[in-house]
Amino acid sequence: MTSNTTAGTRPASAASVDILRDLVSFDTTSRNSNIPLIAWVEDYLANRGVRSTRVYDPTGTKANLWATIGPADQAGYVLSGHTDTVPVDGQDWASDPFRLVEHDGRLYGRGTTDMKGFLAVALAKVPDMLQAPLKRPIHLCFSHDEEIGCIGVRYALERIGDLAPVAPVAAFIGEPTSMQVIVAHKGKHNYRVVVTGKPVHSSLAPAGVNAIDYAAELILKIRDINRRFAEGPRDEAFDIPVSTAHTGVITGGTVLNIVPETCEFAFEFRMLPGISHQTFEDEVRSFARDVLEPRMKAIDPATGIVIELVNGTPGFDTDLGSAVIPMAKALAGRNDHAKVAYGTEAGLFVHMAGVPSIVVGPGSIEQAHRPDEFIEMAELGRCERFIDRLIERCC
Repeated sequence: MTSNTTAGTRPASAASVDILRDLVSFDTTSRNSNIPLIAWVEDYLANRGVRSTRVYDPTGTKANLWATIGPADQAGYVLSGHTDTVPVDGQDWASDPFRLVEHDGRLYGRGTTDMKGFLAVALAKVPDMLQAPLKRPIHLCFSHDEEIGCIGVRYALERIGDLAPVAPVAAFIGEPTSMQVIVAHKGKHNYRVVVTGKPVHSSLAPAGVNAIDYAAELILKIRDINRRFAEGPRDEAFDIPVSTAHTGVITGGTVLNIVPETCEFAFEFRMLPGISHQTFEDEVRSFARDVLEPRMKAIDPATGIVIELVNGTPGFDTDLGSAVIPMAKALAGRNDHAKVAYGTEAGLFVHMAGVPSIVVGPGSIEQAHRPDEFIEMAELGRCERFIDRLIERCC
């Protein structure tokens, strides 16, 4: 094995590229239904004799898809990835983002890296899985709404006992890591805050309650927490070795001469594995409740602050003594590993289903979410070799 990503480089197969072309053609931006893409994958699998199961969200407009190749009564491995993508709105693309374009060894299109490239390779390898004398199964789990909080896969994991009667040995989540083995990522919790004040003419400002002012005080509290995070605890194996707090969106007010009645903002915590967000969430809530609101309500009892937890995704941190890590390195043809600040569905596989997980997939995270998103064809080739080795292992 080697730690450099050029090891075992070979061109992507025509099958992987052709499937990626079809997958990219579906606009599965998270606001849209992914059912047309799921139906395409179902047909692809059914034409090769593979049964699959849809797991719908409560609206019935989106679905996960689960399929098993090989003996279902044995413990196997999961290849998991999400079907949704981020929007292209406001991005300046040189070509149609939903039409695969090949140029200089790169494949351009929305989702090529994040993460339809991995899905395409997994599907392209299904015929090889079917031809191999598998002693352990390989499960495919294709989810929805990962980009807006790892929402969809939760519905599948709630049913994993039915979908995989024997608990899988491990799950490989194919997010773009340039085929580097990722053994941990942070947890993420994001919040929406609505501050309701009392509007008056700005010449009478002391008689009102300025929603923006009170929002600003709460944001400074969050900034203070972030500064404390910078002091530790630390884990130098992460690209960002500390937990972080961040305010990313704020809106409020109407015109300058009216004390603003409302202000809304969104903030997040990204916590190192093993460190609970709850202590810091409680600190923000108590500051709003015990410090800010009494001052607001002394002027007008109808004012106040509402803090809503919008979504929470757990982190994970694989024990470095776990057998899944050297196995993943052997499959990837690399001997290095890393920890990352961004979140994936791996934390949910670990915490909801008890399945040891590794994040490893083709393409660079630096290309994700950007205009002219692309994946190197050589990256698809490396991912194909990963799955080839997995098939060999399952035999």
